[in-house]
Amino acid sequence: MLGFLVVLGLLALVAFAAIGIYNGLVTGRNGYKNAYAQIDVQLKRRHDLIPNLVETAKAYLKHERETLEQVVSARNAASTAARAAAANPGDPQAMQGLATAEGALTGTLTRFMAVAEAYPDLKANQTMSQLMEELSSTENRIAFARQAYNDAVMSYNNARETFPGTLLAGGFPAAQQWVVESPAEREVVKVSF
Repeated sequence: MLGFLVVLGLLALVAFAAIGIYNGLVTGRNGYKNAYAQIDVQLKRRHDLIPNLVETAKAYLKHERETLEQVVSARNAASTAARAAAANPGDPQAMQGLATAEGALTGTLTRFMAVAEAYPDLKANQTMSQLMEELSSTENRIAFARQAYNDAVMSYNNARETFPGTLLAGGFPAAQQWVVESPAEREVVKVSF
């Protein structure tokens, strides 16, 4: 009888350990999805600011139509990529597409800012200055949200790849960190009005 109770106790211990590991993996997965949601909020804010910037600048940048169109196009591509990534945060292809689209948007915004520097009246416009301040603040928030996301992904991936988590991680695919690959994408949008 005592042997039976010892075996039963060991089985209960193993069951509780397995439940704990499984729950930890679920918590980690939900954590990185929540962290991505915070990025998504800031990206939406960024994407919402861009049409206001373009509208404000249109009157001043009449001869820079191509630059304005590139900004709008890059913004639309980034919004589409953000929706795809939001549908499945952590998916390697979705995250790579988002990083690429956001990098392209950053590049076009940098060119936009360089063009806008040549227009003193635009630089003096109070609405433009406020929008630029909001964009700068949003860029900082995006950077912090990306860091939190990557930290959550690392914790989740560590939990699923280390023993004993690896024994139960079959239904938990690896999550992809937000990786910036090209040096041009690493540059922060310079906002100096």
